[in-house]
Amino acid sequence: MRIVFMGTPDFAARSLEKLIEEQFEVAGVFSQPDKPVGRHALLQAPPVKELALRHGIPVFQPEKMRDGTALQILRELRPDILVVVAYGRILPDELLAVPPMGAINVHGSLLPKYRGASPIQWAVLNGDEVSGVSTMYLAHDMDAGDVIYTAETPVGEYETSGELYERLADLGAELLVKTLRDLEAGRAPRTPQDHSRATYVAKLDKSMSPIDWDRTPRQVLKWIYGLQPWPVATMELGGQTLKVFGAEYTDTRTDKQPGELVSAGKEGIEIACRGGETLRITRVQAPGKKAMSAADYLRGHPLTVD
Repeated sequence: MRIVFMGTPDFAARSLEKLIEEQFEVAGVFSQPDKPVGRHALLQAPPVKELALRHGIPVFQPEKMRDGTALQILRELRPDILVVVAYGRILPDELLAVPPMGAINVHGSLLPKYRGASPIQWAVLNGDEVSGVSTMYLAHDMDAGDVIYTAETPVGEYETSGELYERLADLGAELLVKTLRDLEAGRAPRTPQDHSRATYVAKLDKSMSPIDWDRTPRQVLKWIYGLQPWPVATMELGGQTLKVFGAEYTDTRTDKQPGELVSAGKEGIEIACRGGETLRITRVQAPGKKAMSAADYLRGHPLTVD
């Protein structure tokens, strides 16, 4: 089975690495163009490109997918199947039609839930107790193709999006190998999605960082862990904007309004939430400083509780 792989970030690199380990024939790799990073805007290659080059696999980084360049490259590579994992581009139908075995995708959710960008982060943000990955056939509409396999995993109550991302990347790589083996053997299932149950999610952005305290403690906690490692939740305290990296539940009840300070001490910073419940902030980062326990922050920034 001759494979052309399309992917860009670490999540995709994990799948490509697994294909290489399992000695699949990867004829070529498509990845997004190198991007400027840091204050000096130095060009940085995406993880998939770096991995492919280390293994001597040809890499292609077309700027556009509809000007004929990508189509010509793909035809010359003569793949039996196209594997797409977090490529970050919508593929035109003429590209999907090139491989005789079609095109498949690894998606970081249990489809049809969370089609679109950032499905892993939204599983945490929404407080899901179970997440997972799906392999599917690519279709014209985004993430709407027939599902081949799914694999589930529980989401820890205090698990960050970054931690879940790492686990699902490995789970997706394993599921991809199973999918390809069964496709090659002619025994892979094909289950149409129930489109009436589909949900869609968008990319994260920094406007989501400020914590809305007029929510339940669990909703706030999941927001804090769901926005890690980026863009990170923030709160206003003592005239500073703090990044928030840790929180825990309390048994406290209060008459204070959501967002008001309830207590501050060696256990952390307790803030009122919706319905008179509270949440304790345990780890923060002040501007220009390293992340630290809330107790350590309070030693240098004592707070008075009204």
